[in-house]
Amino acid sequence: MPAADHDPDPVFPTTRNVLEADCERCPALTECRERISWGTGPLDATVVVVGEAPGYGTPEADRWRGGNWTGKAYTSRHSGRRIRRMLAQLGYDETTYYTNAVKCFPASEAPRASSASSAERSSADSQAAEPRDDGETASSDSEEPTTNREPTAEERTNCRDHLLTELEAIDPDIVLATGKHATTTVLAAEDRTLEGFLECVLEPVWCARLDVWLVPILHPSYQDVWIGRLGYEPEAYLEAIGETIEACRGTTGERH
Repeated sequence: MPAADHDPDPVFPTTRNVLEADCERCPALTECRERISWGTGPLDATVVVVGEAPGYGTPEADRWRGGNWTGKAYTSRHSGRRIRRMLAQLGYDETTYYTNAVKCFPASEAPRASSASSAERSSADSQAAEPRDDGETASSDSEEPTTNREPTAEERTNCRDHLLTELEAIDPDIVLATGKHATTTVLAAEDRTLEGFLECVLEPVWCARLDVWLVPILHPSYQDVWIGRLGYEPEAYLEAIGETIEACRGTTGERH
């Protein structure tokens, strides 16, 4: 069954993989962030989940406040808990590492055109947001000063070394990229571009330079909006993710 907010919480991470304490590569991000959202999970993980960037978060929450406040990737109360529940249901709760392509919250006075990460603050955001054809959703928080923007090309480039360091150290079988922007960022490391996100969901892409399978999936905040368009019921979608992971494990692009 799909993960819901009333389901039991997944295991909350107790450690994080700090690569560059007090990183100041991006002045704008350094100014607006609360904490750097570093990756969490085992350094010999089978699966690495990559998001775009942390959202503002929920500072008043008891535990699941979001990476901008906890310093740990995918610890937001909605999408963080959901994606962790999903991987736990598939049996990968102890063999998944979570991170973001950009580690700091990119604040904006104005809402971004297509944002998955900005909706991490609550599941209510996704209900009020307007669907787009890229599998993500336009933010409805036009009056919210803590809305996030899409990271700039320079910010993505500045932070890419961190992601590449993580992938090299972990050497996973599969990278699950949550949403269009995360998928685009991973492909950029291969000097490749993305053409049509929804058509690529659950279609494995062999990344020769990274030596890993890239599997695009819907951003957890918006999968309820889009899985129907892909022809899935929630349980079947989760099963399809598990089947795709299993099909890719232990193979390469030449043998798949």
